[in-house]
Amino acid sequence: MPTIEQLVSLRAASPDDPFLMYGLAMAYAKDDQHDEALGWFDQCLATDPEYCYAYYHKARSLESLRRLDDAAVVLRAGIEQAKTQGEAHAEMELKVFLEEFE
Repeated sequence: MPTIEQLVSLRAASPDDPFLMYGLAMAYAKDDQHDEALGWFDQCLATDPEYCYAYYHKARSLESLRRLDDAAVVLRAGIEQAKTQGEAHAEMELKVFLEEFE
């Protein structure tokens, strides 16, 4: 996985690339910097609301911060997005994760 610095450098050349935003979010989450990760997940989803796995991992960061109600809201939004796109696998993973909260 690229470092945060490498991703920031790549993003400078492609500031609207949701994949790079997602990569930054994942890198921060991996470093247990979940508040920073949430900001990048939000930017990713604002740029590309169809990025289903950003919902999943955003909810994981929220879970790490013990914000379970917020995580459930994000998962429900991701499930709806996955349904809209016909992404059955993503929908299933989001539902399984949501069941942990219900």
